[in-house]
Amino acid sequence: MAGLSRRRFIAGVTGLAVGLGVTTDALGRALASVPRAREVRTTLLETIKFSSRPVRGSYHTLVKGAGEEVITRLDVLGRSANPKRVTTRRSLFYLAHLSDIHLIDAQTPSRMEPMVGLAKTTFSDAFRPQELMSTYVLASMMDAVREASISQVTGAPLAAVVNTGDSADMMNDVETSWYISVLDGGSITPNSGTPGVYEGVQVWADAPYAYHPDDPAQDPYGEYGFPQLPGLLTAAVSQEVSSLGLPVPWYAVYGNHDSTFMGTFGVQSQLRSWAVGSRKAATWEALGGTSLAGLASEPSAFQRFANSLRTNLGLVPGIHSVAPDSRRRLLERTDFMQAHLDSPAFPGPVGHGFTPENVSTGRTYWKADPAPYIRLLGLDTCNETVGADGGVPEEQFEWVKAELDAARNEGVLCVILSHHNSLTLENDAQPVFGGPRIVHAEEFIAALLERPNCIAWMNGHTHINTINAHSSVDGSTGFWEITSASVIDYPQQQQLIEIVDNRDGTISIFVTALDHASDAEWVDGDYSTRGLASLSREFSANDWVQNPPMRWGSPLDRNTELLLPAPFDMSRISDSTVEATMMTARARLMKAGVEA
Repeated sequence: MAGLSRRRFIAGVTGLAVGLGVTTDALGRALASVPRAREVRTTLLETIKFSSRPVRGSYHTLVKGAGEEVITRLDVLGRSANPKRVTTRRSLFYLAHLSDIHLIDAQTPSRMEPMVGLAKTTFSDAFRPQELMSTYVLASMMDAVREASISQVTGAPLAAVVNTGDSADMMNDVETSWYISVLDGGSITPNSGTPGVYEGVQVWADAPYAYHPDDPAQDPYGEYGFPQLPGLLTAAVSQEVSSLGLPVPWYAVYGNHDSTFMGTFGVQSQLRSWAVGSRKAATWEALGGTSLAGLASEPSAFQRFANSLRTNLGLVPGIHSVAPDSRRRLLERTDFMQAHLDSPAFPGPVGHGFTPENVSTGRTYWKADPAPYIRLLGLDTCNETVGADGGVPEEQFEWVKAELDAARNEGVLCVILSHHNSLTLENDAQPVFGGPRIVHAEEFIAALLERPNCIAWMNGHTHINTINAHSSVDGSTGFWEITSASVIDYPQQQQLIEIVDNRDGTISIFVTALDHASDAEWVDGDYSTRGLASLSREFSANDWVQNPPMRWGSPLDRNTELLLPAPFDMSRISDSTVEATMMTARARLMKAGVEA
């Protein structure tokens, strides 16, 4: 198949230069050159492993390890792969996959850290010792994505980024604005309340379940071997985090933490007032006896008033006074979509998948075509009734099937995006007065298998690198389900994904695990942006309950080549169309200051 003619190349350069606001000459020279391969610190080059022995008690540091080779998986293809595909293949689309960012405002009164105190040594998502450093990790992940903007497999330019949910941890305004600012590029100071001052459980003596870096001697983290780090909390809330942002368009879907409180239940008015107020609970007794009492048992108006009065007057042990902050308000469902629509036009797209129609109608799913032959279908699998796991409402299910059928007729490959994966798509909760039928994993997967132009389903939720093969009974069709680990929990990895046409009737999807750009080994006393990101990874590796190495997944879940049958004659996608897509992607990288 013929590629771009000289005339179409010149016309394309001119159009891109005008659209992106760059000079035609500079863009033309850049696009006429061959992308330069460079060494990128993906897990193909090096990995991050535990130190051979604990350094204090049971506490391990992290060190560099050898890179991991790509493992070829034939589960869906069902036969041997053509060894000549390496010389004939062409890249169709190269993107990055983010999920479970969990950007955390660690000082908001609505955080329920005392819940972890119900079992003194339990390490749960109610409190993490690394949570104050989540913005630093995300900024470092942006650096890693930018560094990996040229594929190490084919040399193709990065064309898009997808984010499969749980971007904000407590569905509040400040967390959502921070996350969007870091992805778009900008500077933030990750602090709410009093500027430059940490107010929270990590300095309060009546919160012994938390890590107290100034003096951990009396908490379970100190007993485990976590270090004494005076000044860490002040450094984390005082310095500016500057992010260059993503250099390419990015797309987002809802996660349960973006949609429900603590990712589990709906929000009542009392909780909304509490979130922006000046009282924060340090103990379970204070949290359960006053703040949560109204949520659990719906007491009388007088009792709610009495609880509020006692709390605000400081008459309840375990309640602390903190600076109120209106930015901690809990978002309504449409607020989350509107925040994405208010995002800057570059890197785009406007709304990041969401449209003004989504906001006006309340519909929370969307479609987008980042290339003429690639369609993204962004779903909302969150169950607002109760529970962290999800399902697909019947209206969305019918929409997905119709969109896949239409795309197949157009010769378009489809990628499904959702927060929940096939293991967690089983939430049956319904409102008291009933709701739409909820489709679960078995029925959803069966529908996708009937539509072979669905080549991948990308998701998150479990915080574990996982890749599952789904094939029809006769083996004629199939797709790959790709689940990413998270930014907040070890190994704090995300993914690079490349879709490749092997020109032999098969498609390969290359998956590469990506560490954020901070050093493997934290240097004592380094409280810089990169230093705090490195320390966060080290802290997350020492989660003694959740078994952090399990979250790596097996070697079959990390650096892989995933083969599947092509769903139609791939010559329908012309070389000239592919080259035009690559040219646009390289121009965007140049606009963003990334060498392409």
